[in-house]
Amino acid sequence: MLLPSDESGRGRAVVLLHARPTDRTMWDAHLPLLADAGVRAIALDLPGHGDALVPDGREVAPWTDVLDTLDHLGADRFVLAGNSLGALVALQVAVTAPERVEGLVLVGYRPHDLPASPRLRAAWDDERTALDAGDLDAAVTTGVEAWTSAGATGDVRAHAARMLRSRLTEQLAHGEPSLAPDPLGEGAAALRTLTVPALVGVGEHDMPDFFEGGEGIARDLDAGEPVVIPAAGHLAPLEQPTAFCALLLDFVRRLPER
Repeated sequence: MLLPSDESGRGRAVVLLHARPTDRTMWDAHLPLLADAGVRAIALDLPGHGDALVPDGREVAPWTDVLDTLDHLGADRFVLAGNSLGALVALQVAVTAPERVEGLVLVGYRPHDLPASPRLRAAWDDERTALDAGDLDAAVTTGVEAWTSAGATGDVRAHAARMLRSRLTEQLAHGEPSLAPDPLGEGAAALRTLTVPALVGVGEHDMPDFFEGGEGIARDLDAGEPVVIPAAGHLAPLEQPTAFCALLLDFVRRLPER
């Protein structure tokens, strides 16, 4: 399926992939900043999020949808920047079409086989309990508290709440779409075949799972030590767009010329 997109600017393509509780609007503040710096910034809705509605019963392969959409947009080669779910999809795209990926910026990554910390498990349980009770407001509040830092601004929290409410409403109406077999397979074998330049980051106030996950993926990709994004939680790019764009642009400028 072709994914809804927003874009701005010209130059090297940088594809922005959002976190699970959000949609492509989490990149609204980033698009003009990146365009002004001379890159073509493209933000996509992943299947089941934002405007990327998935028909009931359809199996989804987000990595294939991303590639098909970028074909449609005329982006042959690109840098992928993903937060959380977006980081996972970026890796799936990279192992599916490594010749097209010029770089990876991964923030808030955690492999699914990593046991959840008590803090992460409590966030999941609280959201599920609220949804089972039919209390969407409580589920949204729980999610905002879990995925943003205590110091997040009111505007950031309101934006996160809008995106999360939209996502949970869609989930309640249609359930979670079934996923095609993961191209990453089991373990890190597929990741270790990648030779693409990579940068790994984590929000200063994120859960321990994502520090551990970030350290692991940084080792697998030979990406050095993860960068800690100050004053941010799991949705670090949303909370700190200027700092994230500076980090991303510094990475992009250090890539080899085409």
